[in-house]
Amino acid sequence: MKIIYHIVYNYFILPILYLALRIAGLFNTKIKNGINGRKRVYENIILGATSINKNKKLIWFHSSSLGEFEQAKPIIEKLRQEKDVNILVTFFSPSGYENSKKYPYADLISYIPFDSKFNAKKFVSIIKPTLAIIMRYDLWPNIVEELNNYKIPIFLVDATLRSNSPRKLPLIKSFHKILFGHLTKILTVSEADANEFKTFGITNNNVCAVGDTRFDRVYHRSLQAKEKRLISYNVLKNKKVFVAGSTWEQDEEVIFPALLKLAEVDKNILMIIAPHEPTLLHLEKIENEFAGKLKTIRFSHLNNYSDERLIIVDSIGILLTLYTYADVAYVGGSFKQNIHNVLEAAVYGTPVLFGPKIENSQEAVKLVGVGGGIIVKNKRQAYKNLRRLFIDDSYRNSVGKISSMYVQSNVGATEKILSEIYKVV
Repeated sequence: MKIIYHIVYNYFILPILYLALRIAGLFNTKIKNGINGRKRVYENIILGATSINKNKKLIWFHSSSLGEFEQAKPIIEKLRQEKDVNILVTFFSPSGYENSKKYPYADLISYIPFDSKFNAKKFVSIIKPTLAIIMRYDLWPNIVEELNNYKIPIFLVDATLRSNSPRKLPLIKSFHKILFGHLTKILTVSEADANEFKTFGITNNNVCAVGDTRFDRVYHRSLQAKEKRLISYNVLKNKKVFVAGSTWEQDEEVIFPALLKLAEVDKNILMIIAPHEPTLLHLEKIENEFAGKLKTIRFSHLNNYSDERLIIVDSIGILLTLYTYADVAYVGGSFKQNIHNVLEAAVYGTPVLFGPKIENSQEAVKLVGVGGGIIVKNKRQAYKNLRRLFIDDSYRNSVGKISSMYVQSNVGATEKILSEIYKVV
């Protein structure tokens, strides 16, 4: 069976995938950049390796994209504090690579080559890591097999597996059973995930629930964010603040009417809207929504603040800090397809509202379950919940406390993961 899967993967699936990427690259700049960026993978790694100490152990971290790399950062940074090792970081996607090229805690940063047998052999023979750490799910069969040939330990970290995952379908399951069997350790975010992996024949010694490093990452970043002063005290004085982060038009169609109604009955509420894509067109659309109804100002013009009720954020990368000012928060994406990171708001002890599409986020589902998150399905529910949260200080504080406790109780995965890493490093 293993030979059959090997043939199907290498002679059917990979060629089709590669052809699809080449065709997509003709129309998508991001994919094209990823293809072009791999042309000098080996040369760049060999050249970069000349500047590192070959006597140190090399730990290789691979992430599919930027989101998965955020989960790797707490492990990498703590590892660098405690061990004198070299760190190699690789990405599959251009967004991860381009946004992390100057990450200071890595000695080498590269794309991962496409997963052909030839590329896998060449790549592993060049880097020869002491340990390979794959974040979440981005396992490439030929590279995994080649690491096994060199007897290099492989950890799958922050791993998740849903009960209805396509990986559990009959033929696909037997393929993944072989793939997972090559892994030294599977470190999952929950016991439920660990139990799902065990259905693939993974033994108790090879799978362990340790938690999710996203909690660690958000918590440590929140401590840094609290020290920043993005908005003057004079703007915030005597205000109750509502922050809506990473909003799409589908979110705004629900929350904007609720905000307008709320502004009529409560003159002390300051609203901050941070759209997911702050393009000029989107910013102007938001301004037009409130024109003649509510005074607005763009974040970049706050030096000219004159009692505007709505701040429209026209920059990126500051949302985590903006949540520090929130008495109540809304996290977007949940009326479109996938909700964004609810932990960035919850970490501050803030009640978090969002729409109904939260299946992609275990954190959002669990936050609702414990009472720190609130689902709103329409304009009426949005207004009703916002009104209660801003009127009832006791209720708002109790919901916010639950949010904070939820994050705090899940901090600590990094230490558990490192304890497993130190057993083989």
